[in-house]
Amino acid sequence: MRPRAAVFLDRDGTLIEDVGALRDPADIRIFPDTLSALRLLRSRFMLFVVTNQCWVGEGLLSHAEVDAVHRALDGLLRAGGVRIAAWYVCPHARGTHCACRKPEPALLHRAAREHNIRLDASLIIGDHPSDVLTGCADGVRGVYVLTGHGEKHREGVPAGTPVFRDLGEAAHWIDGIARAEL
Repeated sequence: MRPRAAVFLDRDGTLIEDVGALRDPADIRIFPDTLSALRLLRSRFMLFVVTNQCWVGEGLLSHAEVDAVHRALDGLLRAGGVRIAAWYVCPHARGTHCACRKPEPALLHRAAREHNIRLDASLIIGDHPSDVLTGCADGVRGVYVLTGHGEKHREGVPAGTPVFRDLGEAAHWIDGIARAEL
């Protein structure tokens, strides 16, 4: 099987509203452009969610609560015609020096191994500078969105990083560069 390109997506502040320690699936609020953006991207890329959930390591959420939110969000996305290939979670507390907390690339490496992903042809989208830095040493291109905490942390985004108002704008730009490269 030929390696594929992927788009890795941050969860909170990128796909859905960031409400902090999200434990109740009823509190999921998908951004208005999320479904259409992901439907556009799915034609050329495998889609993955890569999320830091420090609340688990800090004792504010359980693994089961995070899994329940992901099952519910996955159901909402599937009902909208979007399939996420896999959900990857770093459960470690802030300040823990683990290999899976973004911007560390361990979860991207895991996805590459498990799904035959070509990292140097892939992108990552998020609302924190740590999101866009994840995987850059492996050639993963970071894309920054101003939703969630994006506006607040914009000054920390590396120079040259494409910045967009929301996931919809980012998806259209990605689709355009993908078409140009074919």
